[in-house]
Amino acid sequence: MKKLAKIELHQFLLENGKTTPFLPLYFETFGQILGAAPVVVVNHALTGNSTVTGEKGWWNELIGYGKLIDLDTYTVIAFNIPGNGYDGILGNLISNYHDYTVRDIARMFWQGLHELKVQEVYAIIGGSLGGAIAWEMAVLQPTSTQYLIPIATDWKATDWVLANVQVQEQILNNSVQPIEDARQHAMLLYRTPQSINARFNRQQFPNGEFAVENWLTYHGVQLKNRFRLSAYKLMNHLLKTNDITRNRGSLEEVVASIEATIHIVSVDTDLFFTARENRKTVMELASAHPEIYYHEIQSIHGHDAFLIEFEQLITLLKPVFTTQNQRNYANA
Repeated sequence: MKKLAKIELHQFLLENGKTTPFLPLYFETFGQILGAAPVVVVNHALTGNSTVTGEKGWWNELIGYGKLIDLDTYTVIAFNIPGNGYDGILGNLISNYHDYTVRDIARMFWQGLHELKVQEVYAIIGGSLGGAIAWEMAVLQPTSTQYLIPIATDWKATDWVLANVQVQEQILNNSVQPIEDARQHAMLLYRTPQSINARFNRQQFPNGEFAVENWLTYHGVQLKNRFRLSAYKLMNHLLKTNDITRNRGSLEEVVASIEATIHIVSVDTDLFFTARENRKTVMELASAHPEIYYHEIQSIHGHDAFLIEFEQLITLLKPVFTTQNQRNYANA
């Protein structure tokens, strides 16, 4: 594992008015040295981390030398959401996860960028929870980003998302094997009936266990082996707090302030952050924001397609990460 860098946040004021005396913000940088190239901020999803490329990189197909987000051209910065456990800190770092919101995390990330002397970024990109944080970052500093790219996510938690967060919360707080059981439930949101049916086709092992049961058990155990219960509770809760309009005004007013070109990327079969909701957002904002674009990944796999359908994602986003755009940004 690449050694993590750290920024210390002291007396951090949360959205609810409480103060966190100390929070270490861990991060990784990739590609060009800071100050030498446009910066791309990559936000991780619920069970993800800052290792976006390289050994064990979860987005190697998109980020790397000669890849879509070319490390010969950009400086990539990825923060760990404090409390995700990837930094090796025990779970008591964030004692009351209900105190934290997506907006708090976005503010932490901007404070971290400012500590690194980064005032403007070329792009902020993230999938799922990471995309929600990207939305918030763009609103918090509406003139500091050239491209906002939220993928398989939404600017708010719909009632459907709130309902599933509640079910996850109940499992995490009441199950005798909370991580495994919550993960099994979540996998059924991240994939689709068509994907699962096509993959397993009612295959059954000699002991009577169905292949799909074995697959769910495997994913539950795998997550338990690399994720903490406290981290799962926090990340699940953050999904509930997603709303860029909270205490700010209408969606049109909030998004109109964002100077970034917005590229919303959905998955046609996403059961969690539905494509229908994102299409509705783009229609509502068409007159409020002059440069908002909608893209849709076609996939049988549902929400997880943003981690599977790399060729489509590269094709959709290639116009953003071009040498010409980078040169224009550098001269701005």
